Amino acid sequence: MGSLTHSTAPALVGYVVRALDLQAHLFEVTLTVAQVEADQVVSLPVWIPGSYLVREFAKHLQGLQARQGNKPVAITQRDKCSWQIHTKAGKALVLKYQVYAFDSSVRTAWLDTQRGFFNGTSLCLRVHGKEDTPHQLGLSNEGLPKDWQAATALRAQRVSKRGFGDYLADSYDELVDSPVELGAFWRGEFVAAGIKHHFIVSGASASFDGARLLADTQAICEAEISFWHGKQPQQAPQRHYLFMLNAVHDGYGGLEHRHSTALICKRADLPRHGQAKSGALSDGYTTLLGLISHEYFHTWNVKRLRPAEFARYDYAQENYTDLLWFFEGFTSYFDDLLLRRAKLIDNAHYLKLLAKTINQVLQTPGRQLQSVAQSSRDAWVKYYRQDENTANATVSYYTKGALVALCLDLSLRHSGKTSLDAVMRALWLRCQGGPMTQDDLLAVLADLSGQSYAVQVQQWVHGTADLPLKKLLKQHGIHYEEESASRLDQLGMKVSEQQGIRVKSVLRASAAEQAGFAAGDEWLGVATGQGKTTQRWRLNKLDDLATYLGSDTSCRALVARDQRLLTLPLNLPDTVRSVTLTVADTQPVNAWLDGKRPA
Repeated sequence: MGSLTHSTAPALVGYVVRALDLQAHLFEVTLTVAQVEADQVVSLPVWIPGSYLVREFAKHLQGLQARQGNKPVAITQRDKCSWQIHTKAGKALVLKYQVYAFDSSVRTAWLDTQRGFFNGTSLCLRVHGKEDTPHQLGLSNEGLPKDWQAATALRAQRVSKRGFGDYLADSYDELVDSPVELGAFWRGEFVAAGIKHHFIVSGASASFDGARLLADTQAICEAEISFWHGKQPQQAPQRHYLFMLNAVHDGYGGLEHRHSTALICKRADLPRHGQAKSGALSDGYTTLLGLISHEYFHTWNVKRLRPAEFARYDYAQENYTDLLWFFEGFTSYFDDLLLRRAKLIDNAHYLKLLAKTINQVLQTPGRQLQSVAQSSRDAWVKYYRQDENTANATVSYYTKGALVALCLDLSLRHSGKTSLDAVMRALWLRCQGGPMTQDDLLAVLADLSGQSYAVQVQQWVHGTADLPLKKLLKQHGIHYEEESASRLDQLGMKVSEQQGIRVKSVLRASAAEQAGFAAGDEWLGVATGQGKTTQRWRLNKLDDLATYLGSDTSCRALVARDQRLLTLPLNLPDTVRSVTLTVADTQPVNAWLDGKRPA
């Protein structure tokens, strides 16, 4: 899938990856370094850019051996993820090791009899001092089924029709930013704005409509290239692109890369042959298209235009920034908006998605404790380590960050001078598609609007007060209505319903908390009425509660906690609100959603 090119620079660092044992989920890596330093140091990253958690990839590395010529070389482990190879300077070094690969996410590595996948951060040791030299990756088909293929966005050197062979990266950063897919996958391609895009799908069923997925993804890519570069699509930074989608029974996720993205979706969410191609999209397919839109937008916003702190990644430890609200939040704002501009969803569908985001934020108590700037910095210890108290103590830089973008966009448009579209393009030019700071954003906002937005950014980004959503949406022809939330939302809890009802989390100041529910409780049943009118019901799903309560707003909940049976008094006051958005004035709504310049 890489474009067939030849680098004039020799690869001083080369890796050969082969599947050592599909059943044991083991990759074997042979690393050759043409010339090494005395006592050469190598290390494996502890995290992968785009996913802000120390994941300790070295825990899956085993059997590390070193040789110079025909002689073994001693190895000393320096810390959890780095090794000192006791080499002689100037000679070639060969390292060989295995990596256990059994994580089906987009962040690490996977290998079994059906499929292989890996990120370089999980398999490729970093040779210290050689990071900026060319790196070669060899993909071996040894031991693999004959119908397997290989795909990566790296530049192909000598590659077979099935994708096995040698690929080239200009640096270690490029190498580990180019994941690899192995297997008997479906493949297709399209051209958007003159750029060839490849799409591979693993795990799809026979009903999968690949032609529709390609057409809809092409519309997204063209809308986003136009967003960033207008009538000059040749200025787009990517010259080729690869979508890598793994369809599973139950899963969701994506991780952005400079020339590719790795995605996971539910198999049932893929478009199917025979489905109507007109009318509203299914919720599942809309979610998939939103994910595609989100990760492709990252091609510009975070992979190139990025926090100044990410100018050079430190793979050995956390890399902190306060700007994830911008890079993830603003991307989350534009991902659904660009589905609308690509004509894949209509106004009503877009407003439904936007209302869902608003409700998610307003029903998160942690928004009153943590700002999105704090949330960005805390990602390493909070966002990716969620527990039963997460919603009470934190706010998502994705969802609230998207609403900050909405407020800025509508404020700028109301002033009549500019829009957030123009701000993003101006930031791209100001920062030359590279590192940026909050001060860069403030400077562009002031330059294009003619006024300072420092106060708004301080309040919306660094404060915890609720955003002026209702006012700003009303100014743009949106009717913002607050209604009583459903009975289930009034509870204020999250549960799992695999085998009965198990409480996962309880929201602060909610009806569930006031009743005395706690995470880990098993909710067995309810008793309604009093005296002779008492009725007792077994609960299997939360939906049963509305059936048994009827018009009542109180009951007694029977729960099991640490094998003890407890009766909890549950009251459902009408306090939790749910927002719905509808079009009140078509003209300003269309001007905003179509991305037209303010009048």
